Amino acid sequence: MKELRLKAYAKVNLALDVLGEREDGYHFVKMIMQNIGLFDDLTFHYENEKTDNMNGYIINITTDSDKIPTDERNLIYKAIKYMFEQYNICGTMSVELKKNIPVEAGMAGGSTDCAASIKAVNELCGLKLSLKEMMDIGVKLGADVPYCILAKTALSEGIGEVLTTVNVLPDCHILVAKPPVSVSTGMVYSKLKCDELSSHPDVDGMIEALKEGDLKGVADRMENVLETVTVELHPEIYDIKKIMISMGALNAIMSGSGPTVFGLYNDEEEAKAAKAYILKKGYTQEVYITKPV
Repeated sequence: MKELRLKAYAKVNLALDVLGEREDGYHFVKMIMQNIGLFDDLTFHYENEKTDNMNGYIINITTDSDKIPTDERNLIYKAIKYMFEQYNICGTMSVELKKNIPVEAGMAGGSTDCAASIKAVNELCGLKLSLKEMMDIGVKLGADVPYCILAKTALSEGIGEVLTTVNVLPDCHILVAKPPVSVSTGMVYSKLKCDELSSHPDVDGMIEALKEGDLKGVADRMENVLETVTVELHPEIYDIKKIMISMGALNAIMSGSGPTVFGLYNDEEEAKAAKAYILKKGYTQEVYITKPV
């Protein structure tokens, strides 16, 4: 039996713009994606022996979270199934998932677990796929999966699969708060009125600020057009943003389709004070202080 343990990092969107809708319902986006130090812990066990299963393989998933399915609905399961069938792999893959990234949070928690699974099958089963080949598999499973395989700060275009690496976010403290509500990404995009957006993030300017290592320049350009939909449905997102900014954040915005809010801080003590205040006011119990990765 072979074993592999991987960390699957969460992401935030430093900027998220939507340029229009495609005929298939997907949207053209322009985003800056950044990994943060919050991660899921996955351990993969692969046994290359024939099984009695008619497919020739068995996939077992266990997790410490009661919010996550462990059957065919799980992106880990879908990734392993796709690769086993695509490359005629037999045997048993067992996955233990320790979930640290909030669920349905706009932080690519499912996508990053999916990406880790693609990497694990590639390594444990000796496929020797290139990064691009793994990313090509990833986009079949979800728009954020190729970025999670790349796992570097990147400009994301197309539906999210066209990736160009950029300079990493300068060192800072990132306060992350996920309100206890669920947000459907599909619903948010379906309600977004692209032609009525009055403001768009300065993505190109942010890329230059990243290149110069200018944290304030990055923060000044942080913007997410999906807030026009999600904040209306969940006003507490705006309240948490306001708290973070009033308590020292250089800026704070929603990540992805929400509901998670994150703020950038120079001062760790200010981030800790804002965390304590958010907890005290009862906005959420899922609050974290982390760093860029």
